[in-house]
Amino acid sequence: MGRFLLQRLATIVPTLVLVSMLIFALQQLLPGDPALILAGEDQDPTVVAYLRKKMHLDRPLPVRYAYWIGGVLHGDLGESVRNQESVLALVAQKLPVTIELAALAMAIALAIGIPSGIVSAVGRGSAWDAAANVFALWGISTPNFWLGILMILLFSVQLGWLPASGYVSPFDDLRANLAAMIMPAFVLGNAIAAVLMRHTRSAMLQVLSSDYVRTARAKGLRERVVVLRHALRNALVPIVTLGALEFGTLLSGAVLTEQVFTIPGFGKLIVDAVFNRDYAVVQGVVLVTASAYIVLNLLADLAYFAVNPRLRR
Repeated sequence: MGRFLLQRLATIVPTLVLVSMLIFALQQLLPGDPALILAGEDQDPTVVAYLRKKMHLDRPLPVRYAYWIGGVLHGDLGESVRNQESVLALVAQKLPVTIELAALAMAIALAIGIPSGIVSAVGRGSAWDAAANVFALWGISTPNFWLGILMILLFSVQLGWLPASGYVSPFDDLRANLAAMIMPAFVLGNAIAAVLMRHTRSAMLQVLSSDYVRTARAKGLRERVVVLRHALRNALVPIVTLGALEFGTLLSGAVLTEQVFTIPGFGKLIVDAVFNRDYAVVQGVVLVTASAYIVLNLLADLAYFAVNPRLRR
């Protein structure tokens, strides 16, 4: 396992370098000159020249990349040209909100998707199987923003049980925080639960037909032990991979859901930065998101050793 970890870490560094180069290069393809946009309607040549020099826009592309990546290596993601605030401070402000939303959504998805997938596979062809497949089809097909609007109409407008929008820090009021986050978390978790259910069902059906499962049943083991201890552990490998990728997607910012529920997370931050041509914020947020994907994939690889003992050899 130690050797495997070292090999994976050795691939992470060049991957991050390549990702940073792509992020910086693709950022330059966005239309418009940020210096002209920030200069205002008058576009005073002196102001434009000052802004271009401040943002290193008057230097060649490789030099600008060197400035940027040098700052990143020292923990400096740049400064927002819109509000003169550190990008690192903006990320530190928005990231906890998105992490909380992603964690709640993932918990809901796991609590619904994996059990329903197991029940569907064990009772293949039964009414439970049909109901689980209908749920999965509904979850995959339902747009998040539409479901969010319907939930607001029902639970906020009609019943008055939950707030329609906004965000409260859990450190200020935990109960108000959960009340504000439960609907957007369910909207996001619903779609992921449907995908997890389909993958869990497929993996469980393949494992349940294997020889060692038939042997376990022939030995007289209880069906619950056969399903949970022998079948599920071997079916978890693709589910772990899918869960890591879906969690990374949630961390990148659920733009529509955050907009519907007015959640001040990564989604709103990246949208505002793109519209304002705030290059430093866009680059910083995308770099953090890409790094999160890479780390989550590494954690998923390590989780394989926990769920499948055969890989430890």
